[in-house]
Amino acid sequence: MNSKSVIALALSFAVVAPVQLAAQDKQDHHHKHHHYQLIDPGTFGGPASYNESDPPESIINDRGAAVGGADTSIPDPFAPDCFGYQDCFVSDAYVWQGGVLTDLGALIPGYSSFAYAINARGETVGVSENGQIDPLTGNYETIAVLWKDGIVNLGTLGGNQSVANATNDRGQVAGAALNTMSDPFANAFALTYLFVPAATQSHAFRWTEAGRMKDLGTLGGPDSSASFVNRRGQIAGESFTSFTANSSTGVPTLDPFFWENGKMVDIGTLGGTFGQPNGMNNSGQVVGVSNTTGDQAGHAFLWDQHHSPSLMDLGTVGGSSSSANWINDAGEIVGSATNPSDTEWHPFLWKNGVMADLGAFGGETCSGANSINSRGQIVGTASADCNFDDHAFLWEDDGPLVDLQSLVRPGSGVTLVSAVFINDRGEIAARGNPPSGLQHAVLLIPCDENHPGVDGCDYSLVDAAAAQNSAPRYVPSGTERTSQLRRTNRYHIPGLQLLGR
Repeated sequence: MNSKSVIALALSFAVVAPVQLAAQDKQDHHHKHHHYQLIDPGTFGGPASYNESDPPESIINDRGAAVGGADTSIPDPFAPDCFGYQDCFVSDAYVWQGGVLTDLGALIPGYSSFAYAINARGETVGVSENGQIDPLTGNYETIAVLWKDGIVNLGTLGGNQSVANATNDRGQVAGAALNTMSDPFANAFALTYLFVPAATQSHAFRWTEAGRMKDLGTLGGPDSSASFVNRRGQIAGESFTSFTANSSTGVPTLDPFFWENGKMVDIGTLGGTFGQPNGMNNSGQVVGVSNTTGDQAGHAFLWDQHHSPSLMDLGTVGGSSSSANWINDAGEIVGSATNPSDTEWHPFLWKNGVMADLGAFGGETCSGANSINSRGQIVGTASADCNFDDHAFLWEDDGPLVDLQSLVRPGSGVTLVSAVFINDRGEIAARGNPPSGLQHAVLLIPCDENHPGVDGCDYSLVDAAAAQNSAPRYVPSGTERTSQLRRTNRYHIPGLQLLGR
């Protein structure tokens, strides 16, 4: 549950902030919830699987196809510098659909790959090792790829590495790639937004079905990255605005951007030297987190080019900090925020101009909402120490927060620790831990009228009173804690330093 590496730790006071929902003060415990069938797609012979996509908006599409990466039994050829994990097995990108787990492969057999996003057509994007060592950094090289009738190498902008973060239903791909220009800030930026060390500039790119990678440029600084592309082909990302480091952070100011029709627009910040987008919907509305003046706190923001002012501070729920993590096409926003004493993070829902505090989850110190679908269903994560995931939760029909473990049929053998994304059919991409203790990417299929005849589904309803935080907190082993530290995610609750610990 860590924030996303060097820049996020140095600059961002990110996370989320709400205001107590009236319905939470008088929780209606007569809500009924559907059970879920927990599906563990498994691995390719190794111990673990992963769905830590960044951004996470398309790790499961509305046809129930889910993507990620799963370990093989092959030792990583670059050990001990392994592909983001410390179990040091080759990990292959996968797509799971209808009970079938398909190995998408890599550019070079015997090396790792990872799938970050899938569109409605089943086209999948991510990264693959190419078997080479970057001569400028000594690190293994990863290249942006598209899986479409095989694997397509999307290339770079002349440098040695790239990443594909997102794709839309038109087959357009957004990501970041290295060029050949030397950059003193390359490592700080690339570790955060390309997940690799670097020595040259990173630039946001758009790739189209014509087979060309277009350099989108920057906002005036050396580095940028594209994180989102919607159905209209609009792109959102982040960029340094100059080549001059701030004395407080050691790197230039980082602003979120919006790209459309060949033009990159600086969304701006709320007065501070850091801002990044965490979500964009199909209307082109962008949400994220920005530091306020003096970089003393981060606030959730909404940017909408059709409204004035275009950049809106969504505020907090009484504490000092907040962060918006996702927005649906109705303009409903979720995230997390600190309570009035700044001792806890709570999930929030922002709707019709009001930020509502969804309340603490089961007494955990840190809780955050990761995703909201078109039906207003919200999923997220809770943690006791603000660093490692303990519980996965669901919020729907005006609450209360529900422990997803309590909605899963007993005997699954998997302890749910995080709900990452929920699609418009109510299917949830989540993470859990089997008895081995190593992370598995899992799916939760609702046992409802839209999913009749699912094998093993319990179609009875569960009362909300019986579904709140009924599972024990998951305590990861020392091995798994190390592995989690190797993988970071910009959407989760920041570390203990944000609570003054």
